[in-house]
Amino acid sequence: MRNLKLYLILIFMCLTTLGWAQTRNQFPSQIWHKGTLNLADGSSTSGLVKYDLETNLVQLQAETVITFTASNVTSFDIYDEIYGGVRKFYSLPYALNGDYDTPVFFEVLTQGEHIALLCREFIATDNRGINNWAGVGMNPFWGPQTVTGFRLAFTYFFLKGGRLERYSGKKKELFDLLSGYDEEIQLYMRKNRLEHDQRGDLLRITSYYNELKNK
Repeated sequence: MRNLKLYLILIFMCLTTLGWAQTRNQFPSQIWHKGTLNLADGSSTSGLVKYDLETNLVQLQAETVITFTASNVTSFDIYDEIYGGVRKFYSLPYALNGDYDTPVFFEVLTQGEHIALLCREFIATDNRGINNWAGVGMNPFWGPQTVTGFRLAFTYFFLKGGRLERYSGKKKELFDLLSGYDEEIQLYMRKNRLEHDQRGDLLRITSYYNELKNK
């Protein structure tokens, strides 16, 4: 009987590990997360949520699967169980593919009284060498995630004075957006070895800028 129990425990551990590994080989947008949708009519609903920022769609799985557009949803949040943490998304007007503003989903990375850092993620082809990167996953809160020939990439935006500005990733542009504290921010970046084009580093730099503005 004791051997049988050990055998069953081993089977359970193997199945759990296999399921975790399979999940790690997917991008966050391909996984169902526990979450809540806040709808345009003022109501909210909870269940399992899957999002696709490239198509501006979010799905809710409750009794059935319902698909919503960025026009139907004002915001939604998910709990990312793989990496641990709540992620918040808002629907904001932006001219993504033309001259006219339409509702578009953005993830909020950090926000303060003066400026907020947002992003949109997409899956890109990884040209850095499949042999070196295959199956490697990194926390989407702080850096890119890579899955066999593809990688999780981000486009960043700053919300300042009620206006959304796309960030090109150039250092000079970052200092133009976070104006007035060049020396302080340069020292902070140098001291903490932060880069101007990395997700987690941008989050810390933006938070620090808001701290400086509040002093």
